[in-house]
Formats: sequence, C-alpha cells, structure tokens
Amino acid sequence: MGKSRPARTRDSRFTPHEVEQMEKLIQESQHESFDPKFYQSITEKFNLASGCVGKNPIHWEQVKCWFQSKRQTPKDRDTSLPDPSNEVIVLDDSPVKNMHESSAVAPISVDKVSDLSELEFEARSAKDGAWYDVALFLTHRILHSGEPEVRVRFTGFGAEEDEWVNVKRAVRRRSIPLESSECGKVMPGDLVLCFREGENLATYFDAHVIEVQRRRHDLRGCRCTFLVRYDHDQAEERVRLRRVCRRPS
Repeated sequence: MGKSRPARTRDSRFTPHEVEQMEKLIQESQHESFDPKFYQSITEKFNLASGCVGKNPIHWEQVKCWFQSKRQTPKDRDTSLPDPSNEVIVLDDSPVKNMHESSAVAPISVDKVSDLSELEFEARSAKDGAWYDVALFLTHRILHSGEPEVRVRFTGFGAEEDEWVNVKRAVRRRSIPLESSECGKVMPGDLVLCFREGENLATYFDAHVIEVQRRRHDLRGCRCTFLVRYDHDQAEERVRLRRVCRRPS
C-alpha cells in the first residue's frame, strides 16, 4: 500500500434522487444558460433536504461541474458520462483483476515496474471533478467512438457510487504523498494533486504549482508553503506540503 494521506471525507456525492432532479432540469431548459444563482439555488435545496442530515453539505461548484459535464457539445463531451444515444459494446462483464489485463486500458511501461499488480490507481469522478482512490475495476467496455471505459468502485464508497470513467482521461496511477524531506521535488509549474478542504468540501483536485516559498524545516517537519491554482475553477490557495501529492514520474 502507498503512504497515508488525508482521507477523502466528503460523503455528499449526489443521490439518485438528486441526479433525477438535475436531469429533469436539463431536459426542461435545453437552450438556457445557467448562472451561479441557479447552481446555488439547487445546492441550497439539496442541502436542506432531510436526506442530507448528518452529511457534509454539497458545494454549488459541484453542482456546476455536473451540469457543465452534461451540457458539453458532442465534440467536447467527456465520454466518462455515457450518452444514452451512444451505443456501447460490452467487451467483458467479468471483473478486471488488473488494469493491464484489459485491452481497453492504456498501456503502462513495465520497464519501471516489476509487478503491475502492485500498482494503485485513482479515477476522476464525473460528479464533482475530484479524484478518488480506486478499490476495484469491475468491468470494461469500448464506445462506438472507440473510447475505452472502465467501471470503478471508489475506495470507501459502496456499489451505488460506482461509475463508468474514461480510461484515457479519468484513470491514472495513484498520486504520491510526500515526506517532509521530499519538498524539494515540488517545483513551480508542476501538476500536483491537492487536498482542498473547507466548510463545504474536502476532496482532491488537480492543481498547478504557481510559487514555492522555501523555509527552514523544524521539529514539526517541512514549513515550506506552495501557492497552487486549481485546474477546475482557477482558484488559488497557499498550502502546506501535507496537502500535496506529486504525480508519478
């Protein structure tokens, strides 16, 4: 297993009822443009629902991400969200034991890894754009467009949260947490996976390092700070090393 890193604690992924409501709104407003007030209104409604009691509240940007992924043009559509009109060919319904056993999976160089079965993976959820550890690859298929997809089970979530994800754009080797002594590996311009936490969310998103402030380490470890810009909403934040995971080389 890899090094420990902060748990992905948000348990407010959209329920089937919430998805049904949003899909209905999509159908009723095909040609309308949505503004932040629209997303905030939906978010407030979901968070006030009795089914959300005891759960972390949904953030309006998660709702925005869901709508944007659904309303992309055919040219730009992310096929990790299967289009009902886009018939798929199911190659194999049996479990995918290892990523390299599936012809639908992009190849990974074996020169750097002695045993591919020991690799760990993460996948990006189409529901909120965040990356989650993969517990299981359940099955795989190829769309008529030629795009490969795998159905994943996210670590810490049940079968009701399984998703079809695009192999090329939404599955990759697990990002690596850093020890205090490894802060020098993080440089401006690097793509990192950053733990973003706040009142409404606590999840991992892709970000680019904008600036690094090197500081002398003490008994508590690394004291350096990293200014990052999140790819999905361009928000900037200064974070400590413990919230940063580097991408495997």
